Amino acid sequence: MENKLNINLANNYKNNSQKIRIITENWVEKNIFCPKCGNNLKKFKNNKPVADFYCKNCKEEFELKSKGGKSFGKKITSGSYKKMIERINSLNNPNFIFLLYDKKDYIIEEIFIIPKKFFVSDIIEKRNKLKKTAKRSGWIGSNILIKNIPSISKVYYIKNYEFLEKTIIMNNWQNTNIIKKDNYNARGWLYDILNCINKVDKKFNLQDIYKFENELAKKHPNNKNIKAKIRQQLQILRDNNILKFLGDGNYEIYNQY
Repeated sequence: MENKLNINLANNYKNNSQKIRIITENWVEKNIFCPKCGNNLKKFKNNKPVADFYCKNCKEEFELKSKGGKSFGKKITSGSYKKMIERINSLNNPNFIFLLYDKKDYIIEEIFIIPKKFFVSDIIEKRNKLKKTAKRSGWIGSNILIKNIPSISKVYYIKNYEFLEKTIIMNNWQNTNIIKKDNYNARGWLYDILNCINKVDKKFNLQDIYKFENELAKKHPNNKNIKAKIRQQLQILRDNNILKFLGDGNYEIYNQY
């Protein structure tokens, strides 16, 4: 696969954001396969409000978010806040493709997919209303908080300019099945524990996660035994080969690739 965007495809367009959309969508359609079944992705003929691509075989849908620069940073701009929240709670919300490219030479630095089941309200930030003088006065946009997304959810295709093997990509997608889309409460707890793990070292101790007890108690006020719930979630992650138990309350995160 070629990881350089073809800027010549957008020669007839003046708007920069439109140019980027044309060349990144073209690259994705030619190079990215469905991480679930391995089939090539197809572009919707007329862009749907909630998706850009689909898999003809397994019916998964995908929305592309592109950014130029050296990193995604802490957040990336998205669309309507109201629609994003509705999308999270719907049954047909898309998976998200995040593509980062070098602005100078248009080389793709990294590209990964985040499965839809990892999209919870915690990663959607509400932006301020547009001013009365704006064309869309009162409209409220959103940001996707990249920093709040657990690392396990990032199914990479390109990492540090290098392509991963197809078998590794599809295996990493399978590993994300630990979180079930149809059980919001269970999904929320696992998501929260994974997010806590994101904030500690690759090797950590049970006490490191206990430090988040008060934070978790605020998010789950009906649970009166937070420490027991933490241990339960760590056991689930261990049973699903996300974590390796080292003994004496010590854990290590398995390499994803």
